[in-house]
Amino acid sequence: MSIHVFGIRHHGPGCARSLRTALEALQPDIVLVEGPPDAQEILPLLVHSDMKPPVAMLIFAAENPKKAVYYPFTTFSPEWQALQYALQQNIAARFIDLPQEIQLARLSEQAAQLEIPKEEPEAEPVTAEPAEPALPQKETLREDPFALLAQAAGYEDHELWWELQIEQRRDAQNFFEAILEAMSALRAEFPLLHEDDALREAHMRKMIREAQQEGFQRVAVVCGAWHAPVLADLEDEKADTALLKGLKRVAVNATWIPWTNSRLAYRSGYGAGITSPGWYEHLWAFPDGSVVRWIANAAGLLRGQDLDVSSASVIEAVRLGEALAALRNLPMAGLAELHEAIKTVLCHGDAAPMSLIREKLEINEKLGQVPTEATVVPLQYDLEARQRALRLKPTVEKTELDLDLRKELDRARSQLLHRLRLLNIEWGKPQAVRGKMGTFHEHWQLQWRVEFIVTLIEANIWGNTIESAATAYVSHEAEAAQELPQLTELLDLAILAELPGAVDKLLENIQRCSAASSDVQHLMEAMPPLARVARYSDVRQTRAEHIVPIIDGLFERVVISLPGACSSLDDDAARKMFACIDKVHGSVSLLNRDGQREEWQALLRSLMQREGIHGLIRGRCCRLLLEMRVLDEEELQRFTRLALSPAVEGMQAASWIEGLLHGSGLLVIHQDELWRALDHWLCELPADTFSLLLPILRRAFADFSAPERRQMGEKVKQLYTDSANKQIGMGKEQMQVNQERAELVLPILAQIMGVSIDGH
Repeated sequence: MSIHVFGIRHHGPGCARSLRTALEALQPDIVLVEGPPDAQEILPLLVHSDMKPPVAMLIFAAENPKKAVYYPFTTFSPEWQALQYALQQNIAARFIDLPQEIQLARLSEQAAQLEIPKEEPEAEPVTAEPAEPALPQKETLREDPFALLAQAAGYEDHELWWELQIEQRRDAQNFFEAILEAMSALRAEFPLLHEDDALREAHMRKMIREAQQEGFQRVAVVCGAWHAPVLADLEDEKADTALLKGLKRVAVNATWIPWTNSRLAYRSGYGAGITSPGWYEHLWAFPDGSVVRWIANAAGLLRGQDLDVSSASVIEAVRLGEALAALRNLPMAGLAELHEAIKTVLCHGDAAPMSLIREKLEINEKLGQVPTEATVVPLQYDLEARQRALRLKPTVEKTELDLDLRKELDRARSQLLHRLRLLNIEWGKPQAVRGKMGTFHEHWQLQWRVEFIVTLIEANIWGNTIESAATAYVSHEAEAAQELPQLTELLDLAILAELPGAVDKLLENIQRCSAASSDVQHLMEAMPPLARVARYSDVRQTRAEHIVPIIDGLFERVVISLPGACSSLDDDAARKMFACIDKVHGSVSLLNRDGQREEWQALLRSLMQREGIHGLIRGRCCRLLLEMRVLDEEELQRFTRLALSPAVEGMQAASWIEGLLHGSGLLVIHQDELWRALDHWLCELPADTFSLLLPILRRAFADFSAPERRQMGEKVKQLYTDSANKQIGMGKEQMQVNQERAELVLPILAQIMGVSIDGH
């Protein structure tokens, strides 16, 4: 029997190509790969016709799906090529790493130990000794042992050394022998960097012995280069058995999930990160002529954006890339040289188009695909069926989706997206779009993320379909909610998701909670979601008559309690009350009911006139009445003079201004007397008081757009110009000059100016 250990680095086209060549030359009868034995049952799916990398194996604890580990693979992953070779040749293939059912159990034990406070022993005097190498350096060495080799070769850039020595090579001659020799030297100096390494390597040796006992003659072992030197020595079986004895385990499940190029940098399992997966995929697909093809692809991308890129420019960029490689003593141009050539020649030195090259070429983002047989929970089956029925294909690209809820298909899409949001799966995010705020319109931005699969698996405890799971989850949250705003927000989401079972439950809880609540701010915050439901009930076919009585009860309690709640507020409390008043005002405006609107106006006028209320609140009430067109110009002038009178403390006056000006500037831009009063008040402020109030005043004008602020400046300037013109335009008959007093001044002016007044 012969054992051949191939030490590799994850996700590299050169390493994968060399490994494939070596396996074809060896023709082993079994291939053992560093990977989780828990996933052995799903391994045959790797050669399924519907499997399209990048993909990842997902191993998760059955009772707690949040405890999960990913094992990413792509076409140029050495492990992927080894497993593909074995399965295509009908050769036995096995994973040999320490099972995740053990590793996840160990992580749980370690986390539990960290949560238990331990008494620290009394410190003892120690003798100063030379410091040992820091543990982070050792961890870095274990994760990337080739970094030390790159330093020894004189390369500061480890990735550049790796690409030159490994990724650009086209043969496997003496490749793995050299890696084994180099790693043996490193392991001689650092035999064990982590306790888990010992367990993992012991288990891998155990699996190799089992293959040996089964009679396999040519055993190929594919593992991380760091482990390679210790896997060929199978002598001390008793030590390995003792080390692995009595390890605790947890139940785990395994499945395949789609992955993305950008997340190949995600470190989980043995997913060592790479910065440019698109470049590595290009090297794998086109080992010959990679430079010319890369530049041509870049030119195609730029032309697709209507940028002028000629064939002559492509030729020149290729020549520049190769010239840079020659100047740097490189055998061929790498990504750095091609990046410089594209920026210099094709982009004419402009860095902006390079972001497109980075995104579309160097990363080349795409989402993999897995067979339907890989699905592990009913909820995932239901989602995939809904996606197919609604023609919503998940993609990692950001896509825009306009929905007209009067159409059956669009309404069903909206239901699905809202229900997923309730389950914490933010596949779609609602967007506000100007000019498209109609009742029957929704605008979404869609982007699928691979971690949604774990959230979906976790959400399966609530039900086997998206609708039942969302309903059960909302009902559970309704029972757990302690405050009225939480319940009304849930109701708003449940209405959008069209979950009638959850809506009925929420209405019962809201009715009970509103009757018991004594916090007026909670009552005020609860109104907007209910008002939206009542106003747009025809869109979602919700029975508004069940909600209107709840709104009426909340509103009456707000009217009674708000004056007392607004008394004696500090700045922070006033700002919170400011937001709550806006919410109630928005609800009243949305419902547009005469009796309610008149009652609200009377309450705002009462708050505006009370002296014991914070200036921010009084100013805001004044502004809202102005917006409702129930406050005429004469009343506004009177309230402005009162609010800015010398008797009012400066901070309160500035807060009143902030409350009044909050909103659109067009409403107050033509109130001349208001601007004169503001200007007069500012001019009368002492310098130290002005400096103290300046932050508040700046905040009052900060929300206005640039055109609005410019108009305000012109308005103030015009006020002074009109006043001056009025003085200049006065008739001469109105101007009375005392000639005798003027003659007394003339000699002094003549002396100052150095002229004679004789003969004047």
